[in-house]
Amino acid sequence: MTQVSYIKGVFTFLLTLSFFVLFIGVAGAESAPDNEFSQNSMKYLAAGIAIAIGSLGPGIGIGMLAGKALEAIGRNPEAGSMIQTNMILAIAFAEALGIYALVVAILIGFVF
Repeated sequence: MTQVSYIKGVFTFLLTLSFFVLFIGVAGAESAPDNEFSQNSMKYLAAGIAIAIGSLGPGIGIGMLAGKALEAIGRNPEAGSMIQTNMILAIAFAEALGIYALVVAILIGFVF
């Protein structure tokens, strides 16, 4: 596996983590009193951590899938359409795991 795939996965993880840390700060600021941790702020923190960790695997997986598919197409251009179809299917399965993490984070943040 190339270093570029790892960098893309780490970049995706850090971008998602920063988005949800910002989300926690905005959502928790409305309900928490000054300089105190409340149950709501911990709930939003748990939601942010859940989606950040839950998006790490799919981000790395999608980077690995795309890198290996491009490598395979480079070696055998005639099989490009079959490789591309299988790659898109595998990326959809990897992305489904990220969507599950998003659903769990939304449930933690707004339902429980």
